Amino acid sequence: MSDSQVGDDLRTLRLVIVDDHPVFRQGVRNLFEVEEGIEVIGEGASGEEALELVHHLQPDVVVLDINLPNMNGLQVTSRLKAGHLNTRVVLLTAYDDREQVLHAMRSGASAYCPKDIEPELLVDIVRRVANGLYVVDNHTFDEETLRMWLDAGVEAATGPYMIDPGEHFVPLSPREMEILQYVTQGKSNKEIAQSLGISHQTVKNHMTSILKKLDVRDRTQAAVYALKRGWVRPREADPDLKRDW
Repeated sequence: MSDSQVGDDLRTLRLVIVDDHPVFRQGVRNLFEVEEGIEVIGEGASGEEALELVHHLQPDVVVLDINLPNMNGLQVTSRLKAGHLNTRVVLLTAYDDREQVLHAMRSGASAYCPKDIEPELLVDIVRRVANGLYVVDNHTFDEETLRMWLDAGVEAATGPYMIDPGEHFVPLSPREMEILQYVTQGKSNKEIAQSLGISHQTVKNHMTSILKKLDVRDRTQAAVYALKRGWVRPREADPDLKRDW
């Protein structure tokens, strides 16, 4: 073993935990605090706090819930990736499906885990992620094999004859996510435009992009899609949409 490898093995892994449920967050903290070579250096309860903690503390890994108030975990991950930060993201979700995985990994996550994951496995995944690997289900990837896996996953979800499958499962921009939140509240394009101070046509253009990225046919499907996956809080949604999911 080289001196650099020895140094990597001895270096303490610095971890931040973000989840808005205090009991769950404390449980995750307790899990990692007894692990040798891992130090929990911060915790938060919102997407905004996650960004602030990562920028300020620069941890090696952040364990991040997808379903957060205001700014969800996918939005946080996309912003961290856009900022070219070295912190690796392990996303946790209570809603686990194949399309959610594609959104998570294409947003820049290094791992995607259901919240009922075995504790020992979560610890192992955090260690693997800190070493530059990517983990989904029981599979571990490097950058090249992850890209191949994602391409295959998008093709399987959209069909082999899709003209441009690259348009689908692309992370929503901050503005698109903002518009989608209004859609889940039952707002029309005109009402959204007035609320955001943008043109009606701009909202329509964003909606077209949202439908392509989510691979859905209409705004109702888009709203239900976001609600089912925890991107938007149910209490903020139109009651009619809640009945659909």
